[in-house]
Amino acid sequence: MTSLLVIAHAPLASSLAAVARHVYPDCGRQLAALDVDAAANCDDIHAAVAAAIAAQGDGEVLVMVDVFGATPCNSARDAADGVRVRVVAGVNVPMLWRTLCYGHLPLAELLERALDGGARGVMQVPPAELPRQNQSKLQRHDQVDHPHQQ
Repeated sequence: MTSLLVIAHAPLASSLAAVARHVYPDCGRQLAALDVDAAANCDDIHAAVAAAIAAQGDGEVLVMVDVFGATPCNSARDAADGVRVRVVAGVNVPMLWRTLCYGHLPLAELLERALDGGARGVMQVPPAELPRQNQSKLQRHDQVDHPHQQ
């Protein structure tokens, strides 16, 4: 089972985890979040990131960080081995949703899902007069059966 760990500037990581668990409550067990406080020193952040990764156990871990080159990313990069623990930058809600229920996949496949979800989730929103994507007027925003889960 591949674990997911979101590391981001506070409070983004815990907020993303809350959004993910809201939509996919049954898949949220494999998700951890670490908020990086702006006032924390780099040594404390590095130690917290290493501890968060270690807390995921001996399995594979996909670490999603907010911004490439920022402190959360650099700390995750230093702690990752590139084999069992891999890091992807630019975490967003679509990236998280595309990976959350797929912890059974190998790390390399989960990483590809994350990259695809993140890239496809960034787009210009069409005008309101065009039909909504993947929604009918009767659906709730948090339905249990999502087409991309199948």
